[in-house]
Amino acid sequence: MRTVLVFKTSVLTDKGVKQVAPLLNQLLTPTERWNFDLEDCDHILRVEALAVTPSVIIDRMQQAGFLCAELED
Repeated sequence: MRTVLVFKTSVLTDKGVKQVAPLLNQLLTPTERWNFDLEDCDHILRVEALAVTPSVIIDRMQQAGFLCAELED
């Protein structure tokens, strides 16, 4: 079953999205996906995946120099 994870980030621009894209793509299979909503005040990252954990996403985002925190339901 696919899980939807939602994160608040410090990614503000398309340039930032392009910077983290390779890191996120490495974590996911071709059938899984992610996207950013940069117009939202929390600069939302939404990940639809089968097996990736929030801590792995947060770690990768921090490695790229961005803040990232999971938003709870």
